[in-house]
Amino acid sequence: MTHPLPRHRILLAAALVLAGAFAIAAHAVPVRTEHVEAELIAERTAASPGKPATVGLRLHMDEHWHTYWKNPGDSGLPTKIQWRLPEGWTAGPIAWPHPEGQRVGPMLNYGYSDEAILLSELTPPADARPGPVTITANASWLVCKDICIPEKATLTLAFAVAEGDPPPDGAQAALFAKARAKLPATLTGWTAESAIAGNRLTLRYMPPAGTLAPASVAFFPYRENFIDHPAPQVLTRDGGGFRLEMQLVEPVAQDVKDLAGVLVAGSAWPGAANRRSVEITGPVVAALAPVQAPIAPAGNEAGSSLALALVFALAGGLLLNLMPCVFPVLGIKVMGFVRHAHGDARALWMQGAVFSAGVLVSFLALAGLLLALRAGGTELGWGFQLQSPAFVTLLAALFFLMALNLFGVFEWGGFAQSMTSNVSAKGRYADAFLAGVLATLVATPCTAPFMGAAVGFTLAQPASISLAVFAMLGVGMAVPVLALSFFPAALRKLPKPGPWMETFKQVMAFPLFATVIWLAWVLGAQVGNDAVLSLLGGLLVLAIGAWIYGRWARSESLARFVFAALFAAAGLWLAWPGPTAAPNEARAANAKSGEIAWQPWSPERLAELRAAGTPVFVDFTAAWCVTCQVNKRVALNREEVVRALADRGVVPLKADWTNHDPRITAALAQLGRNALPVYALYAPGQAQPKLLPEVLTASLVVEELSKLPAARTAANDTIR
Repeated sequence: MTHPLPRHRILLAAALVLAGAFAIAAHAVPVRTEHVEAELIAERTAASPGKPATVGLRLHMDEHWHTYWKNPGDSGLPTKIQWRLPEGWTAGPIAWPHPEGQRVGPMLNYGYSDEAILLSELTPPADARPGPVTITANASWLVCKDICIPEKATLTLAFAVAEGDPPPDGAQAALFAKARAKLPATLTGWTAESAIAGNRLTLRYMPPAGTLAPASVAFFPYRENFIDHPAPQVLTRDGGGFRLEMQLVEPVAQDVKDLAGVLVAGSAWPGAANRRSVEITGPVVAALAPVQAPIAPAGNEAGSSLALALVFALAGGLLLNLMPCVFPVLGIKVMGFVRHAHGDARALWMQGAVFSAGVLVSFLALAGLLLALRAGGTELGWGFQLQSPAFVTLLAALFFLMALNLFGVFEWGGFAQSMTSNVSAKGRYADAFLAGVLATLVATPCTAPFMGAAVGFTLAQPASISLAVFAMLGVGMAVPVLALSFFPAALRKLPKPGPWMETFKQVMAFPLFATVIWLAWVLGAQVGNDAVLSLLGGLLVLAIGAWIYGRWARSESLARFVFAALFAAAGLWLAWPGPTAAPNEARAANAKSGEIAWQPWSPERLAELRAAGTPVFVDFTAAWCVTCQVNKRVALNREEVVRALADRGVVPLKADWTNHDPRITAALAQLGRNALPVYALYAPGQAQPKLLPEVLTASLVVEELSKLPAARTAANDTIR
């Protein structure tokens, strides 16, 4: 006899079927044409009744082939989409990513190579019933290389309508982030106007007070057959903005009243949340205002010229060797020099050269990663990796192992050589290269004088120029070690290798342990004390693994390696910050007596204080920024500074970048910086803040504060 299913089981089964249907709702099959793969993608798993849902037409072109922007340039056709939507649905226009110049012989077209994602918003009616729907798009495009081929495809997307707020489709999140990063931003406070003289058009684009425009820009007009596309666009600085002069197509159009289009910078546009392009529109006037005196980026500290930025980078890299971050690794490097200072000159300069190569490669790798992530829409700055608790944990584990190695718990050298070669020289070079990599990694929490301005210069530059500046930073950091290796006279004053080196080696372990303690403190500031406890427990287990590896170093038994690896893996697992670790919001605790009573920074709070005519001192800082912490202790929390702030009625705001905060990234970009520390003093009535040096002294801060007008009594309440 068959028993009927209970009602709740039927309902449960129906719910599971429905949930399963919705889980695969946002699904489409790509269509392959001769030179393009096309598909529809959805940002969320479903649409809500009456609310726009973003979908994208993704076109992936074959290598060397391209499609076109809304204004195709000298030839070509823009991509078109005809939607077939469920009843009552509406489709918005295509949101076009900023184009690239596609040069074909003497012509210049505007379009996209590799991949383009054209976003549109589809809106279901307010009374749409939940359930699956099918979205269809008849898309057509012209794809060109040496020849042009019109192609088209009918694309479908299995979508759905659901109540509430449907979650994002995790599988498509990266694609939509990439697509949005290429959409032109709309900036407030910037003004655009143009003038036509003969066959020349001059576009003047001016930022609001306190903001500087990028150093390199290209203009893509919406209007077709208007400017001479392949003709050079000449940029000149005009105050904080610029003028862009272009040649017009003849005969010159006489009906142009407004100019609209997209400006694309070589790198992130200041104040545009790391987007490279902005959309502009402005009137065509009879004559433009006189040119203002050019204002250099980065608060007049770094000139807009590449040469000056490179000089600043070289100086910053040199001074970076004097910052506390680098001491632990450089101390280890000294031991390598001592071994060769009294004998093998070739081995000595090879050590220096390989160490320098490690520094350079690491600087370029970090800079490349930073630029790639920013190009993908992630707002980051120098030292960004230390905003990751996982990276801080890994760095702490690495330095802990290095310290154990120096104490003799195990021999890293033998392990390194076995990983590289049986030839001992190659093992030494691997050590030297690793020392260069580590020196770079531990240097990123510090910012030396000149370095902030040089790194900030790269914000508005093409990737090639940015990499050149970062490479020069690496050169500056490597030069002292390289010079010592080629001219070892100073090293020969050191005692010859002997038993004292074992003592020196063990002494050098203590700075590494101190670094681990500092990293544990940084982790606590990021995600709380539980993460610190896990880290310490993990390091304990990791130490057991290192001890097993070193205790039975003469044994060839497989068990030695297995147990050492198991303990090492268990230690890392235990130390790893879990996904539930949350940013520590409690670190903005009340200040101690006698210290500056910082208030939390926000763009709104800063604007409010400036509108009221109140002087403001902003500390852009982070727990992982060593220079920031040193400045706090030796300069900012000094009695005379606290008193000077109170005397002048200055409100101190702290912009804490310990964890990622895109608002702070954008604020730093507006100041022409993307590295910490940054100290900005806003005086009443001044459009731009005064940027103080990266390394502070109490007397320097007091001197700057003394230039402010006398305080208003009420403001003193903000200072203890």
